[in-house]
Amino acid sequence: MAGVLDRYRGSTLHVQVADPPDRGAPGTGKLDFEPLFARLAAQGYDGWVGLEYAPADAEDSTGSFGWLREKAGH
Repeated sequence: MAGVLDRYRGSTLHVQVADPPDRGAPGTGKLDFEPLFARLAAQGYDGWVGLEYAPADAEDSTGSFGWLREKAGH
């Protein structure tokens, strides 16, 4: 992923994330997002990061924001 960010740094207009292998919420898969977000910031990206993941409970997606509450310390 770092190489992709480097390769397209001049043409990146927006970023959407999901965690592989199953397009889950950040922290449920194999990617460490913190260094990738830091790399984007260091490259001057100041746009939005959209969430494009499939919630664990498709009937009630509000539960899928637990990772965000944990990051915020709530």
